[in-house]
Amino acid sequence: MPWLIMTTPLAFSSLVKLIVLTECILEYSFNIIYNTSNYLFIPMHNIHIAGTGIWYPDDMITNDELVHSYNSYVDQFNEKNKIEIDNGAIEPMLHSSSDFIEKASGIETRYVIDKEGTLDTSRMMPRVSNENVNKLSVHAEVGIIAANRAMEQAGVTASDIDAIIVGTSHAARNYPAVAIEIQSELGIDGYAYDMLVGCSSTTFAINNAYSDIASGLANTVLVINPEISTPFVNFTHRDKHFIFGDACAATVVQKDSNSKHAFKIIDRKLHTQFSNNIRSDFSYLNRAAVDQKNIDELMFDQNGRSVFKDVCPLVSSLISNQLEKNNINPNDVSRFWLHQANGKMIRLIASKILNNDDFDSLLVPMPIKQFGNLASVGSLFAFNLNNDLNPGDIGVICSFGAGYSVCSIIVEKI
Repeated sequence: MPWLIMTTPLAFSSLVKLIVLTECILEYSFNIIYNTSNYLFIPMHNIHIAGTGIWYPDDMITNDELVHSYNSYVDQFNEKNKIEIDNGAIEPMLHSSSDFIEKASGIETRYVIDKEGTLDTSRMMPRVSNENVNKLSVHAEVGIIAANRAMEQAGVTASDIDAIIVGTSHAARNYPAVAIEIQSELGIDGYAYDMLVGCSSTTFAINNAYSDIASGLANTVLVINPEISTPFVNFTHRDKHFIFGDACAATVVQKDSNSKHAFKIIDRKLHTQFSNNIRSDFSYLNRAAVDQKNIDELMFDQNGRSVFKDVCPLVSSLISNQLEKNNINPNDVSRFWLHQANGKMIRLIASKILNNDDFDSLLVPMPIKQFGNLASVGSLFAFNLNNDLNPGDIGVICSFGAGYSVCSIIVEKI
């Protein structure tokens, strides 16, 4: 005779309750899985950007100042190499202009760690010192300034931080991690690490912070993004000398934040595909290379036209699809904080998403005009300086760059 028939009424009742409870647990377990293009665990709490902080140097260079220095260098080069130029052995260098720079990029000024060295025609690069084990590195120094500002805005202290993630497109060194250096200086317990994803490093790091919190590894993560880019720039190259400025941003990502500045993270979308159109080959391998290259050849290099052609549709499509997946009409988005790569790129990407090229400048902030391209922190500068939204308003933070790499984060003001 079947076992169920042989049980007493009390035992049978208990068994039924157990089966019902088991079904509830299974249903709950399946409900915490959110089926998108990837399977992501949805935490039983909200995860917020609780506060941000920024830093930039005191020294500012205008286009006119930069052009005057560059053109003086060009004149000296052409005079020094007049015979070779006349013989056709080498090409003469061409002058730059403020109109050319602004039309090509939308940049009018940029902030740099050393104005004097950058504009010195006998040097054409900022003056920096090698790292000293008895002093903070420049990345750690500026990172701590931005971090303290972010923590103050978020209403947290170092004792609340469980982890630090430093994401940058220009690493100061291979090891030890700058994140651990900052962790030690701030007296933070827990863990810290560095990561690099080119100009997408900031949003990728925020994504990692979200994942660490969702997995239970941490409750509050400090993301720091030092971008000391000008030592990497070839200021003697007409198409590159105006692009970058120096800066740093920091973000506190926190579970269930009660900060008045908090934005709830609604969704994240990441994408990468390989391309050589933005590249830097500077590494420890250069020392042992049998085919030695000029150091300027190893720094930042890009095929700007190809980048523009490839990246604009890639980014606009990713954001459009992400908004559609979350049932958000692009016209209901209150702010798009995009990577500050180039004024034309920003406007084109926004116009494709909105299907309209006549949008309010407040909708798509462009601090690139004042700060230049800030590598991975451009979108965070746009966010930090232009996030005066009302509760319930939706915004999109998106950075993109070398790789290619793209990370878009939908947030809601709480």
